[in-house]
Amino acid sequence: MANAAVLSDEDVMEPTLQSIIDQKTLRWIFVGGKGGVGKTTTSCSLAIQLAKHRKNVLLISTDPAHNLSDAFNQKFGKDARKVDGFDNLSAMEIDPNGSIQDLLAQGGESAEESMAALGGMGNMMQDLAFSIPGVDEAMSFAEVLKQVKSLSYEVIIFDTAPTGHTLRFLQFPTVMEKALSKISQLSRQFGPMLNGFLGASGRLPNGQNMDELIEKMETLRSTISEVNEQFKNPDMTTFVCVCISEFLSLYETERMIQELNSYEIDTHAIVVNQLLFPKQDNPCEQCNSRRKMQKKYLDQIGELYEDFNVVKMPLLTEEVRGSGKLEKFSEMLVKPYQPPV
Repeated sequence: MANAAVLSDEDVMEPTLQSIIDQKTLRWIFVGGKGGVGKTTTSCSLAIQLAKHRKNVLLISTDPAHNLSDAFNQKFGKDARKVDGFDNLSAMEIDPNGSIQDLLAQGGESAEESMAALGGMGNMMQDLAFSIPGVDEAMSFAEVLKQVKSLSYEVIIFDTAPTGHTLRFLQFPTVMEKALSKISQLSRQFGPMLNGFLGASGRLPNGQNMDELIEKMETLRSTISEVNEQFKNPDMTTFVCVCISEFLSLYETERMIQELNSYEIDTHAIVVNQLLFPKQDNPCEQCNSRRKMQKKYLDQIGELYEDFNVVKMPLLTEEVRGSGKLEKFSEMLVKPYQPPV
């Protein structure tokens, strides 16, 4: 049988994600890989399994394509919403293109009004912040921090954008710390001068207090610094790589794992999607030929990542959409798939 060699391999690590489910200290789980390899299906399935063992689970899409709504056949937006059929699983889709003004806006005022009230200083702060590479991607996480801080979730799963965007997104804590540090420095430098113009009230024309604005930025920087430390802690954060058994996907997975190591972010699990398991007497030449190709790259994955949990998921004959199908698919993340003979 074409797939017998693959299934009978003795893996050093269990070929499931059960160890991630069992690791109760995990708070942040990222799911990522090349576009079109099944990241959303995998992240939704992992979230479903985690919901069986955790009190509260939050699934977040940071992919501009926003596939969570399609996967669950339910509309999600920028606010966390319960997934139909689950009491302890929520989901949200955030816009990865945030803006520095949104962080500086306070009360009911718009970001534009807040920045206008700061006049020339506001423009300098904005220009300085946007001069830092990657700040656009970094800003998106500000929305997440607000949600996570106000709501209690034991674990947060990220359905990320394709590899390049994801790697930039994971740099956000460092990028944000730099941006906010420079803004804060500028605020302190020009603050006394500005307060001289503001008078005894210390308030801007729109009622904002300069000291409160600086304090808000310092608090945000402190929060992001804390998250940065958590991301580098393998007890709290891990990254699940998703790929298919083809050269380009394997190449991108290797590049991503090297990058994650350079960021000090733990990764020890790979989900290989869309595998063919033809029967021994299958007359389909294309099926058998493709299975042979997949076998070659699966062997390479086994050699390269012998100390990883490598989960092999089948190509199904129908789309995995809706809570019911996702839940069924999710079982294969913790129980190795057994193909028909």
